[in-house]
Amino acid sequence: MSLINIQALRDAELHTDPFDYMVVPGFLSPEVLARVNADYPAIETAANHALENLQCGPAFAALMEELRAPAFATTLGERFDMELASLPTTVTVRKFCERTDGNIHTDHKSKVITVLVYFNEKWDHEDGQLRMLRSKGDIEDYAAQVAPLGGTLLAFRRTDHSWHGHTRFVGERRMVQLNYLDESPLAVAAQRISRFGTHFMKNVLRIR
Repeated sequence: MSLINIQALRDAELHTDPFDYMVVPGFLSPEVLARVNADYPAIETAANHALENLQCGPAFAALMEELRAPAFATTLGERFDMELASLPTTVTVRKFCERTDGNIHTDHKSKVITVLVYFNEKWDHEDGQLRMLRSKGDIEDYAAQVAPLGGTLLAFRRTDHSWHGHTRFVGERRMVQLNYLDESPLAVAAQRISRFGTHFMKNVLRIR
């Protein structure tokens, strides 16, 4: 039995301002959310962790398998008018947010589509909500703001102007990020180099 609401993905509106994105509330039901959260990886640091480096329970593992399955990629690709099922992917898992998170960025150019799935059972904070931004210099200049509420999926097409970010939040903020990548080896290698540089700068900021 499927853990995801694929029909909600089919029915969600595709927004084009300021870039292509869709928000899918109810992608996970409250019952599925509870089961997956019970099996969420035991993460203690504020960082993105590669899925393959984590241990988790069966419900979380089953959900990750569905998210990486061709059926999900095909449906998502139809919504963005792209072929995704043949592309390589990366999956990272996060549990905590720190003060260096949320900076305005566009994602690395090796990424084609970014998918975020949230697992926070409630969200009472104004901060920490992801904003779809119209520019790279103003966090307040946004077209939409998405609370990281459990069961919600957010997907967007990476472009040179797909600026996004959130105001500073420190605390628990559960999230899985699935990226479909440009399949060229050069693009994948560039993405790894970029990720190393990002981690290095975050460590510098922590020391300060």
